[in-house]
Amino acid sequence: MTHVGAQCNILKASPELKSELQGMGRKEHFSPSQALFREDDGNTGVFLLLSGKVCMSVKGLPKLDRVFSAGSLLGLPSTFTGHTYSLTAVAVTESDVLHVAPDDFVRLMRERSDLCREATEMLGREVTFIQSALAERRKYVTSKRPALNGVLTSS
Repeated sequence: MTHVGAQCNILKASPELKSELQGMGRKEHFSPSQALFREDDGNTGVFLLLSGKVCMSVKGLPKLDRVFSAGSLLGLPSTFTGHTYSLTAVAVTESDVLHVAPDDFVRLMRERSDLCREATEMLGREVTFIQSALAERRKYVTSKRPALNGVLTSS
């Protein structure tokens, strides 16, 4: 990757949440440049980064890239909503992750309100970042539209 964004700690999981996830996830290894998930992919769950670094990005907006390290929990918004991923997560270094299926994660959130509260706080921070990224992309796309010679159109 030619551009790697700022280090980010907004998705760090507590030792207790990490411990609970480790009891239900499957360990996977990712090589540099290998995607954990991509923007618009169907949800496959959350990913707890055990070692290495992963860059989260939005297509076409490299200045919004963020790098996450061990202890970060990735894929929360999509897993909570059941929608596609809104960001792309790519390993920057050799990385080990714990992949937790959506149903297992949601069940844990139902059973443990304290861990659900923690995940919801992380979700709020991530959604704020995603909304900023998407607003930036809309602004960029709008600024690149050709002028219509003063003609206004309605949709």
